[in-house]
Amino acid sequence: MNELLSRLIADWQLMQSVELVATIFAVAYVILALKQSIWCWPAALLSTLLFTHVLWDSALLSDALLHVYYAGMAIYGWWRWQQLKQQAAGKSAVFEWPWQRHLLLISLTAMAGLLLGYWMANYTQADFAWIDAQTTAFSIVATWLVAKKLVSNWLYWVVIDVVCIFVYAQKHLYFLTALFMLYTIIALVGYFAWRSHYQLQQQTSLQTAQG
Repeated sequence: MNELLSRLIADWQLMQSVELVATIFAVAYVILALKQSIWCWPAALLSTLLFTHVLWDSALLSDALLHVYYAGMAIYGWWRWQQLKQQAAGKSAVFEWPWQRHLLLISLTAMAGLLLGYWMANYTQADFAWIDAQTTAFSIVATWLVAKKLVSNWLYWVVIDVVCIFVYAQKHLYFLTALFMLYTIIALVGYFAWRSHYQLQQQTSLQTAQG
C-alpha cells in the first residue's frame, strides 16, 4: 500500500513537472509570436510534444490529437514565416482577410467541430466531447492563420482560450488553466499590436504607390 501511494505521488509530481515545462515553452511561443519572431516555432514544437503526453493521460483526447497537429504546424510555421520574410525583402509583414471570408471559415469550422464532437461523444471516452471538439476544430484553423500571419488569428484565440480556461479548470489542470488565462491577455495584446503594424504597413504601401 505504501509502495503504491509513493508511486502515485511520484507519478503526480512528474506530470506536474512536465506540465510546468510545457507551460514555460508555450508562454515563450506566444510572446515570440506576438513579436513576430520565427523562434516562436521551435518553442511551440517542444511545448506541444510535452502537452500531448499530459492531455492524453487526462482523457482529453481531442486536445491530445490537436497537439500532434500543433507539432506539425510548428515545422510548417517555421518554413512559412521564412518564405513570407523573403517575399517581403527581409521585412516583417502581416496580412488580413475580408470579414466574409472569415464568416465562411467560421461556419465550416463549426460544422467540422460538430462532426468531431459526435464521434468523440459516441465512440470514445473523451470528457467534454462537444466543447473539446469545437476548440480543437477552431484551434486547428487558428494555428493555420498564425502560420499565414493573419491579424485576426488573435481574435480566434481569444474565444478559444476563454473556453479552454473552463475545461481545464474542470479537469484540475491548473498550469494549463493559468496558461490559458495568460494566453487570453496576450492574444488581446497581440491583436492590437498586429493590427497597428498592419495599418502602418497599409499606409506605407499607399504612400509608396502615390509616389
